[in-house]
Amino acid sequence: MLNYLLDQQEESWSGQFKKALILGPSLNAEEEGDIDEIDGEEAFFHFWGMGWKLVFATIPPPKYCNGWAAFTGALIWIGLVTLIVGEFANLIGCCFMLPQSVTAITIVALGTSLPDTFASVTAARQSKYADSAVGNITGSNSVNVFLGLGLPWTVACIYYQVTEGNDYKVPSKTLGFSVLLFVICSIFCFILLFVRRQCLGGELGGPFVPKIMSAIFLFTLWTGYIIIATLQAFNLFEAPSFGPAKA
Repeated sequence: MLNYLLDQQEESWSGQFKKALILGPSLNAEEEGDIDEIDGEEAFFHFWGMGWKLVFATIPPPKYCNGWAAFTGALIWIGLVTLIVGEFANLIGCCFMLPQSVTAITIVALGTSLPDTFASVTAARQSKYADSAVGNITGSNSVNVFLGLGLPWTVACIYYQVTEGNDYKVPSKTLGFSVLLFVICSIFCFILLFVRRQCLGGELGGPFVPKIMSAIFLFTLWTGYIIIATLQAFNLFEAPSFGPAKA
């Protein structure tokens, strides 16, 4: 196993492109001399994702600059992919005449958060406890909020002050209600995690029935948040005001 990991660490840049194109049997990392044959599902996903594999093969291997080159290249590609997903999501929202707030919490959120979801699934499967999976999803969302909002707002504030001498202001509209609704759903989510820790000994997995019930409960929280926030965005009911009172 150690030799396998070392081979992965020392993989060349050209080897990444070969791996992105070639599909064939591979050596089992656990048992020396054992060969893992490919199956139909593996072949399907290989050819379906070959283009993405070639694109991301341009990221330098981890052996360069102690991994910093791979880290920087991965961040650049993540930013570009997120930008493309956001632009396509806005285009779809315009085609369906959806408000920007609805597009943001549905199409944009799904497109940018699904990679975090799959990363959490991988972390949960490869670690002994679920802490890494929960920490990954909360940490990635923190980056989305603090960096994804803080950086563009900081740049916009500086730009408006330098060019126009005015403060940069964004009307809150439905933001206050959406954040409050999200916080309420998050509280229920953390209560569920706490109950599972006390009753089942862990946040993920467990017996079949509690596992399915937990999944249904979390899915219901998400769909409920989407439905209520969408109804409020279309002014189908009056939400409480969190800003200063209007004259």
